[in-house]
Amino acid sequence: MNFKQLNYFAVVAEEGQITAAARRLFVGQPALSSQLKQLEEELGAKLFVRQPHGIELTDAGKKLYSYSQQILTLARNAETEIKEIEAGRFGSIRLGSVSSSIGCLPSPKLVAFVKDHPGIALDILEDNTFGILEKLKNNLLDLAIIRTPFSRVNLASVEISDEPMTAVTSLDYFAGKESVSLEDLAGCPLVIYRRFEEMFKESFAEKGLTPNFIVKCDDSRTAIRWSDSGLGIALVPESIALAYAKGRIYPVSLDKWRTHLQLVWREDQVVTPLMRQMIALYEKSVF
Repeated sequence: MNFKQLNYFAVVAEEGQITAAARRLFVGQPALSSQLKQLEEELGAKLFVRQPHGIELTDAGKKLYSYSQQILTLARNAETEIKEIEAGRFGSIRLGSVSSSIGCLPSPKLVAFVKDHPGIALDILEDNTFGILEKLKNNLLDLAIIRTPFSRVNLASVEISDEPMTAVTSLDYFAGKESVSLEDLAGCPLVIYRRFEEMFKESFAEKGLTPNFIVKCDDSRTAIRWSDSGLGIALVPESIALAYAKGRIYPVSLDKWRTHLQLVWREDQVVTPLMRQMIALYEKSVF
């Protein structure tokens, strides 16, 4: 099995048709079919089943496709990094981003950086924090912007921002108040971003209070939408509230409820010249 065969296989799996895959690969159908047949013979497994509407992957094919994504990505990454090391000017950076990175991705300084480096391309992959960390672990990303808390095992990081939590509501829960306390929130219906649940629970417990979490979700923007519907109070980072909230925004007067955006990368990976420039940009800049 070689990279050419693996790439042909992956394209066929994605297109679902030999004809479409051949057009995409700029090869003839007989040559493509021959490569696929040779791959099946070498592996001793049937990878496709022909159907009237095209082809479907067998269980073995699905497993190989999963591996092919990592193998081909790693191969492309190796090629790019070698070229970057030699030239130090061209290439791409695969940058992971969580939804709550608004304000620093994109940012004026990052946009200016890309404009000043016409040979550079950014490949942005968006996911939640756990998905981003998994992609970093599998070497499918070079850098990522994620929000604390997260596991720091085998990760290097640069802090980008430090911000408080806010309470967002479209209803008149806190008339006359400029900020709210845990005591104010304890008796209210709360909508939370699930990643902060343990931090919230711990703080309420320390005060002997029991929070009323009526909705838990996996995106701060979703929490705000629930709040905007009038169901409850969303507890979200300040930057997300300022960007998306339609209701009132109240700072939460609790130092412990602070969260940080950080640029992270694997400690054991090769830091290319482009990556070093990007890291330096975040190290010395306020976005």
